[in-house]
Amino acid sequence: MRTILITGANGGLGQAIARAFLHESTENRVVLGVRSNREDADVLAAENADRAEVVSLEVTDPAAWESVVSGILDRHGRLDVLVNNAGFHRDGLLATMPRKDWDSVRDANLDAVFHGCQAVIKPMMSRRSGRIVNISSLSALLAPMGQTNYAAAKAGVIALTQSLAKETARSGITVNAVCPGFVDTDGLADVDPERKKALVRTIPMRRFGKPEEVAAAVRFLAGEEAAYITGATLKIDGGIL
Repeated sequence: MRTILITGANGGLGQAIARAFLHESTENRVVLGVRSNREDADVLAAENADRAEVVSLEVTDPAAWESVVSGILDRHGRLDVLVNNAGFHRDGLLATMPRKDWDSVRDANLDAVFHGCQAVIKPMMSRRSGRIVNISSLSALLAPMGQTNYAAAKAGVIALTQSLAKETARSGITVNAVCPGFVDTDGLADVDPERKKALVRTIPMRRFGKPEEVAAAVRFLAGEEAAYITGATLKIDGGIL
């Protein structure tokens, strides 16, 4: 039975990724990593009580990572897939950006991926198998104004992915990145309707992406069919680039 750890599992994209793995096979066990907000994750775990569980995971804390990964190995004996999905943005112009906004966005989006990969890589190497999928962002490839912190962190995720893929290629471990564009999750819920219309006009497909469409790509990259894909960056953006 494969064991899959997903961070940021209480949000719309994390929930969609978790459901994709649960629906893929009854042989998938999903561990939902959450910070303080866990209501939706608890509901999903209750719906799949035999194959899903929720763990508290502060992704910016390396000790928390070590504790969670150790607990998974103790309970289940293996950790096959890590999806580094947690993150947030706090936008603002660089000239007036508080240092705390730079640090917190970098910590949550880049440092957290480093800590997660470091926590799982040795157990995966000992089994000579594993899949790591890092959620980056279209902002890493097409950096918008007002996101110097977020764009830099997400670009760092791509570089980390490419370098780690080379380090682990001979150990049966693949490491890939996904760059979603505008996806219809809670992150767009508070956007002004006129602003949403303007954003849609920038997308050749003229619509926002669905969380399930990103989740399908993550599920593929974590599967056996993608065994020869590593160090890749897959954009899912409706054709913006």
